[in-house]
Amino acid sequence: MTVGVREQPRGAGAPRPRPGARASLVGWLTGLAVLAGVGYRLWLLRQAAPPTNSDEATMGLAALHIARGEGFPIWFYGQQYMGTLEAYLAAPVFAVAGGPSLLGLRLPTLALYALFLLLAWRLTLRLTGDRWFGLLMVVLLALGSDRIVKNQLIAGGGYPEMNVAAAALALLAVDLATDRPGPSADTGRQCWRLARWATWGFLAGLMLWVDPLVLPYVAATGAVLVAFRRRELWGAAGALLGVAAVLGAAPLLLHSLLTGRNPLHAVLVASGANASAGWADRLHGGLVLGPPLGMGFCAPGQCATWQLWWALVLPLLLAVAAGTAWRVLRTADSGPAEVGPGAVSPRVAAAVRLALVLAALATLGAYTVSSAAGLTPVESSRYLSCLLVSLPALLWPVWTVARRGLRPAATGRHGVRSTVARSVAVLLLATTVGTATHATWRAAQTVGATRAAEARHAELVSTLRQLGVRHVRAGYWTCNRLTFATAERVVCAVVDDNLRPGFDRYPGYRREVDSATAPAWVAPAGSPLAGVLDERQRVAPGSLDLVTIEGWRIYLPR
Repeated sequence: MTVGVREQPRGAGAPRPRPGARASLVGWLTGLAVLAGVGYRLWLLRQAAPPTNSDEATMGLAALHIARGEGFPIWFYGQQYMGTLEAYLAAPVFAVAGGPSLLGLRLPTLALYALFLLLAWRLTLRLTGDRWFGLLMVVLLALGSDRIVKNQLIAGGGYPEMNVAAAALALLAVDLATDRPGPSADTGRQCWRLARWATWGFLAGLMLWVDPLVLPYVAATGAVLVAFRRRELWGAAGALLGVAAVLGAAPLLLHSLLTGRNPLHAVLVASGANASAGWADRLHGGLVLGPPLGMGFCAPGQCATWQLWWALVLPLLLAVAAGTAWRVLRTADSGPAEVGPGAVSPRVAAAVRLALVLAALATLGAYTVSSAAGLTPVESSRYLSCLLVSLPALLWPVWTVARRGLRPAATGRHGVRSTVARSVAVLLLATTVGTATHATWRAAQTVGATRAAEARHAELVSTLRQLGVRHVRAGYWTCNRLTFATAERVVCAVVDDNLRPGFDRYPGYRREVDSATAPAWVAPAGSPLAGVLDERQRVAPGSLDLVTIEGWRIYLPR
């Protein structure tokens, strides 16, 4: 596919300023955008936003157990997939702070987001050499809709780490495919290069343990390394990469060897492979709702009709980005267009951009064919989190047209068509930023309600402490959150809406509650569980003492 887009003539990394030179305007603006993105998310954390849940509390409990030395879980409690890297990152925070907290659990995820922002900016510069385009990418990634900040800040397993790893893998692929150390290379440079090979392998293996959703980016960037450095991979670099990959995936491999269980089967079950959804629902959830929700263009929990425009544009962006990258890959010289440190050959830059596009296609396709896209499209749009890593590749052709118009070869002249194309490109970029900004503003408006809900939960914890309650039964979305908020001073066992035993991710809590003399019941006001308990109280007056606080009902057995 040949597309009439004028490529940047140099395909190199951003020119480096003279030593001691003042930072340029674009440098200052980029720094401010980074601070704004991190500051916005820090403000959200201070407001207990985005709202937490029992799944995040489960990761917090794992971190608490690690900090106390009581256990070192490999998997998210209650399942055989999704590694507990976030728990191991939060455990030192809990140890230093003297106990668990929601803020302490999320500080590592905030640090991961800041690292992702810097890596994405650096990757953009390496692929395009355009600092203003790098600024645009930082601005887009600094914004945060409801779904985006949930993926980046909630320590629920996998999502905060994936984008960091994918961006790092792509950046390492650029560096390794560009540099060509010969026999005369000094020892320090050779060691540094081997360290980068090991880092790539370790991250690839680590993500296999943490969350396989990032595997399309592992495969795509790995293909770039094979294409450009095949011979080197047959030597020490390949051996070191393999050893590092095994080390990164060691928790998964050891567990599989000891238990004989296949983690891939658990992932397929979680994705809805054992459920049924019609193809119409899958296509609608995967191709219409999924991209706008998963890439940050929708209001909290929903997409208005006008916000679905991104679903129409995304296939065109994928096609144009793939076509332009392929054309450069086939026609450009192999050497760097600029000589000097940081110079990237046009072919390497094009190959990595193509890899990012193909990884995005694979991610989108895998999600669309899964039943999760049809059964729970709003919540499962989080599976498209990694698409943000491909934004530089998707928008680079649009940026090029917006700045320079179409190539003369595509139109025969610099005329009306080129002007129209530039206008459309500018409109597309402006609409992209505008829609993401609107979604961010809508997400910020929900902070007040989230903070009020957290205050009501804090009052519940305080009330249970005053009542001397140590053991409770409650619904799934109440239990582990309550146990984590009290640092296990209150232990909860899960029940369903008919008071039957539910899904306890940590079985030890059920055993402790079952052995207790008279566990209390806790239910959100107005919930089905509260209705069943109210009915029990009506049928058998005096069997339960009711304590009500705003948003909650506590039932104390006599």
